[in-house]
Amino acid sequence: MTKRTKNTFHLISLGCAKNLVDSESMAQLLDRQGLVSAPVPDEAEYLIVNTCGFLKAAREEAIMVLTDLASEKLPWQKLVVAGCMTELHRKDILESVPGIDGLLGTRRWMDIMDVIRGTNQKRKELPYAHFPPSASIEQDEKGTLRAAIQGGSAYIKIADGCRRACAYCMIPLIKGSHISRPIKDIIEDAKALQDQGIKEIILISQDTTDYGHDLDIQDGLLTLLESILEAVPHIPWIRLMYTFPGYVREPLINLMESEPQILPYLDLPLQHADPQILKSMRRPSNILGVRKTLSKIRAKIPDVALRTTFIVGYPGEDETSFQKLINFVQAVRFDHLGAFSYSFEPNTPAEALGDPISEHKKIERLEKLMQVQAEISLERNQKFIGKQLDVLVEGVDEDNQISIGRSYRDAPEIDGLVMIEGLAPLGELVQVQIHSAITHDLVGTLASP
Repeated sequence: MTKRTKNTFHLISLGCAKNLVDSESMAQLLDRQGLVSAPVPDEAEYLIVNTCGFLKAAREEAIMVLTDLASEKLPWQKLVVAGCMTELHRKDILESVPGIDGLLGTRRWMDIMDVIRGTNQKRKELPYAHFPPSASIEQDEKGTLRAAIQGGSAYIKIADGCRRACAYCMIPLIKGSHISRPIKDIIEDAKALQDQGIKEIILISQDTTDYGHDLDIQDGLLTLLESILEAVPHIPWIRLMYTFPGYVREPLINLMESEPQILPYLDLPLQHADPQILKSMRRPSNILGVRKTLSKIRAKIPDVALRTTFIVGYPGEDETSFQKLINFVQAVRFDHLGAFSYSFEPNTPAEALGDPISEHKKIERLEKLMQVQAEISLERNQKFIGKQLDVLVEGVDEDNQISIGRSYRDAPEIDGLVMIEGLAPLGELVQVQIHSAITHDLVGTLASP
């Protein structure tokens, strides 16, 4: 039998990097109160799962993780469910998983200690649920570092929530409207990361290009970037994620071109390329304008890495509209492309459209799109053979023969890697001579000094 260890916690973070930042902030608050992180669930008094509720597949994963923990939970352990899924799917969680002791919404992650204390109260009604009325994300961050460090990189959350009304998306229902963090708080986080020797900060939110709108800051993201550049001159890489079509304008492009710290990398989730589908999605539908913007970016920054994301199988997508998507991808030739099948979500504006396209057809289209992109990715990678790239080293293979890292072209977990023959220092930027390319990755050797 596992020995009971009081005041310990094991926290599992599911979903995106934005969720991971919330998980790290919760862990900081627990640590302040004297709780110690346990490496495995068996050794923890409090089992905390920060869930993702964005898509059906993510909710199914959360239920599976919770069911496994609940089935092995000992009488002295408490199971707490936090995060996005609890905002709209509390009933599903409680019906699917017996033995839950506490519930906490994503809007109130900073109240994790209230829930921990609540699970220890003698109550007639279980679990202890903490959902104070709030139309938006709570802004009291309780002095936590709103970042998640992974090796030499760190995500900084610059805002939360979303004011867009995309027809398929649950985020506004889950998170509430967009709320930007004050610039001074973000700068404090960036300085703290610089002091720790971090080499890359990745700015994230539901929509980074909407930063500052609620603070009445004109060109908010541009203003934020200029402040970061001044505050942390020793962090060599600053990466932008989740930019919104139509909001990547010339001043931002010029700053990216002129400031080496800001990586020439742009993540622009377009979701589709057929104007009629985009209108149905309630997304920007001026595809010609998007083409012009991307051409302007490439003309200004020839080596820019462009990433996007698409949804296939959205209601109304027939063979003609899907072919428009394929044609667009073949014409633009993105460096990286992510795609997923449409997930029907009740209570979204798209609910009325139903889910008429079969799963078989969705998978068929998804595979075709990714096959087209694989050829493009290989072609884009081959252009770097013979060149030298700065690579942030993140690990080694199991035989300690090959180091693994990322170039400016690759965001963590979603893009490619650079394989370096031999050992290179972890968490450091090294120069790599590229000698070969595969579909999504590059291979090279440490460049001679």
